[in-house]
Amino acid sequence: MKKIIPFLAIAFFGLMVVSCTSDDDIAYVDYDTYPVVYDVNNVNFDNVGGSFQIARTFNTPMYETDMLLVYKRIGTTNNNAPIWQQIPITFYLNDGNEVDYNFDFSRYDFVIYAGGTFNLSNTEYVLNQTFRVLLVPADYAKNSGVDYTDYNSVINYYNIDDSNPKEL
Repeated sequence: MKKIIPFLAIAFFGLMVVSCTSDDDIAYVDYDTYPVVYDVNNVNFDNVGGSFQIARTFNTPMYETDMLLVYKRIGTTNNNAPIWQQIPITFYLNDGNEVDYNFDFSRYDFVIYAGGTFNLSNTEYVLNQTFRVLLVPADYAKNSGVDYTDYNSVINYYNIDDSNPKEL
């Protein structure tokens, strides 16, 4: 009987080790978010203490597992389709000046900033500007290989219907 107790102890310990699992290997899939498209159309930047900005608040807070991408409409194609360029971006002007667009965001809101090496007041760079804002699941982005600077790549990768964006 004394010889069987060590074998039972080893078997019990082995069973405990084998039955323990770790969730580290399981890929997390974000089912609580579907990509959302917002438009900020033909807006003027507000001069807030010398900083040009457009601020918007989400109707529903973003999930913590989402990320925000912002694209500026920089023109249209021959068939009138918009051309989107991801911000942050710097435009280098022919006269040696620069215009910068950037943004920050939280779960509740975002702010788009415009700045430059000259006074932007009442210039085309802060008047009647249009931006496209995408909320996408960040967890998918880890190993996606998608080029986030290319608006169409993002739309295709996330299978986003951008034909009817929400207005912010």
